[in-house]
Amino acid sequence: MGLRGLDRRHVPPGARRGARRARQHPGLGAVRQGVAGVTAVAAPPRARAGAVEAALRSWLARRLLLGVAQTAAVVLLVFALTEALPGDAAVALAGDQPDPARIAAIRTELGLDRPAAERFADWLLGLLHGDLGTSLASGRPVATYLADGFGPTLLLAAITVVLLVPAGVGLGVLAARRAGSLADRLVSSATLAVYAVPEFALGVLLATLFALRLGWLPPTAVGFGGDLLAHPAVLVLPVLVLLSRPVCSISRLVRAGMIDALRSPYVRQATRYGLSTARVRYLHALPNALAPAAQQLARTVDWLLCGVIVVEALFVIPGLGTVLMNAVAERDVPVVQGLAVVFGVIAVVLNLGADLVARRLAPRAGVAA
Repeated sequence: MGLRGLDRRHVPPGARRGARRARQHPGLGAVRQGVAGVTAVAAPPRARAGAVEAALRSWLARRLLLGVAQTAAVVLLVFALTEALPGDAAVALAGDQPDPARIAAIRTELGLDRPAAERFADWLLGLLHGDLGTSLASGRPVATYLADGFGPTLLLAAITVVLLVPAGVGLGVLAARRAGSLADRLVSSATLAVYAVPEFALGVLLATLFALRLGWLPPTAVGFGGDLLAHPAVLVLPVLVLLSRPVCSISRLVRAGMIDALRSPYVRQATRYGLSTARVRYLHALPNALAPAAQQLARTVDWLLCGVIVVEALFVIPGLGTVLMNAVAERDVPVVQGLAVVFGVIAVVLNLGADLVARRLAPRAGVAA
């Protein structure tokens, strides 16, 4: 028996299996091979799955507690800010020439003469029971104002989000695929220019061009009633204004994430394994590029809750934004408080959902709680 046969006979069986796996999968062998030719022992799959599940449960518990704290902060901040608003609801309700006695009677009737802490406790107790309060101007429950304006606002936001995802992701992927080319420069320059234009100015510009000059679209929703779906032309300009800035931010995030992902070691390793370019790009690089975009999408929906107020006021759409502006003008504090709390809770829930989606898309990124 020669020296070569003697060496082969005395090689431990574990080392033979490790060397065979290393030849079949070079990347796997490089990871599992020890420093002195000893194969490292990998953790059992069940143990790894248990550790990942425990880490996810711990992260989710921390994130839920943070969401509860954020909701409490929103409630407290809304009450404090509405208390700091200038003016007096009793004076606004007393008429053009208010009488001091009438103002005092209104304040007593509405409970405005009570201490702020006592009114906050009553309002918080009502929130915990699902009661958003009663309008000072009309005596109607605040929930009815939400029901009246929720439909148009939800329609605008839903159409915007449905169009935002393919438009933003598509532009970002297009620019990343041709990084440095003319198409990339055109997309980057256009998105930067549009992002710099305020929503109100863009809305006035679009209404002037397409409604007043060309006559292609109606300038406002006046005369079309509350059923906006029956008149889709009314929705074109508001949706374009709402889409402008979010599409720019999402596309730029996706572009940067795709370029980084395509230059990463795991993508190069997947390419060396013989995977097709399309599979590497869309199944390996794109999910990691979408993780920050998912969080930006939640912040975009937060922005929509504010931007829709400007858009609804500009195009006279009877949604929640119009209801909120009317309540501020009338100093109708319960309506302002109810709408602000609803907007704040929606923002907290959306951010929690975005963090979950981002962690699912890129678990190695470790989304901060």
